[in-house]
Amino acid sequence: MTTPAPAGTASAIASALANTFPPGRRWLPPLRLPRALLDPSLTELPAGNGEGLVTVRLAIDAGRIDAIEASPEGPGQAAAPLAITPPVDAHVHLDKAFSWSAFPNQSATMAAALAANGREAEQRTADQVLQRGEAALDRAWRYGLRGLRSHVDSAGPAAEPSWQALLELQQRWRGRLELQLVALVPIAFWSSPAGLELARRVAGAGGLLGGVLGPPFRRSANDADHLLALLRLAERLGCPVDLHVDEGSAAPGAGVALLTGLVERQGCGVPVTCSHASSMGLLPLEPRIRLAERMAAAGLQVVALPTTNFWLLGHQDGLTTPERPLAPIRLLQQAGVPVALGGDNVQDPWYPGGDFDPIELLRFAAPAAQLAPWRRLGLAPFTGAAARLMGLDWDGVLRLGSPADLVVLGASSWSELLARPPQRRVLRAGEWLEPPAAEAPQPLLTPFVARVGP
Repeated sequence: MTTPAPAGTASAIASALANTFPPGRRWLPPLRLPRALLDPSLTELPAGNGEGLVTVRLAIDAGRIDAIEASPEGPGQAAAPLAITPPVDAHVHLDKAFSWSAFPNQSATMAAALAANGREAEQRTADQVLQRGEAALDRAWRYGLRGLRSHVDSAGPAAEPSWQALLELQQRWRGRLELQLVALVPIAFWSSPAGLELARRVAGAGGLLGGVLGPPFRRSANDADHLLALLRLAERLGCPVDLHVDEGSAAPGAGVALLTGLVERQGCGVPVTCSHASSMGLLPLEPRIRLAERMAAAGLQVVALPTTNFWLLGHQDGLTTPERPLAPIRLLQQAGVPVALGGDNVQDPWYPGGDFDPIELLRFAAPAAQLAPWRRLGLAPFTGAAARLMGLDWDGVLRLGSPADLVVLGASSWSELLARPPQRRVLRAGEWLEPPAAEAPQPLLTPFVARVGP
């Protein structure tokens, strides 16, 4: 028999905690989470404040959420930090990331981007892709991403080294980041013997079939024939499809309409995603609504890509056109089309910026696409809708037993988040990661730091 420790001593407190909580269980400090990312069946939680946020306490055990409780904030208390579950980026290009410095596109045109990309691809090696991809995934991991879908140049000399390196990275990061790979080739390639061989290899690796569907569009049935051949091939192999569609301003919505019509008439037994769908946003309102409704009925999905599209599209005689091509995100959502947002190109000939940072993409999308993160449909393209589009096991909603994964931000409201880039801390399976390198003091500014003393 042991003698109880005197009340108030450290051993007494430890004993009380041991008796109160199961071994290994621990509580996080209060956090403000979007109600949309908390289990809707937890009816004891409030509906959320004016920004849709609920202050909660979370208990963690063995890397999983073990308890979720409301934590009211009283007057005079410090505000709890804003947190979200790790976002998903459904469209990136890991194979060419960080190649801008060697292959810049200072004219910021599509033609110049394509030419520079071609020159880079001719010289690309597996070691380069491995190095760039590892750096990209490490940044994405520390910034808070949990899944990415990367399109891969899959025709010409860049194909073999790109796939070799990215498949190795997929294995390296398995269990931490979900990495999906899409074969990016001209649509007509899938109708050739070489295309069939590539499709079998991609299917064997668990990848997706992709390609580019306009612009330009020709006055022939070739696009429709090649597209139908791709859909049938994808069905036969059980591969989802993710296409670059209508990445421009010409022939608004023509590629999306062609794809939608084929799926309506012929059907398709695998998920089909339209990445970009930029020019659809330039259709008059009524045709835009009708096309969105048809897409929803056909089961199509969309990934909108505002950073690269706003950078490359809308140039006219050295000026910026008043109408910038961008997928009509909110209209598509209202029609019932699942929509995700992607970071697309990162520091390559197509876009000189970006850093695989989902919080910066969210901050950019708020003014660019008028996506208010305090609304469920404003946040969904980065979380639940993106996870479902990629077919991930977890939809990003915190439930009892879900992964103890969080991105905790140095802001207590959405307004603070949009006002300035926040610092963050990322929780993975109940363990805190080291902060992203971008939050460390920048060496470039070291000579300009104020010194104390004489």
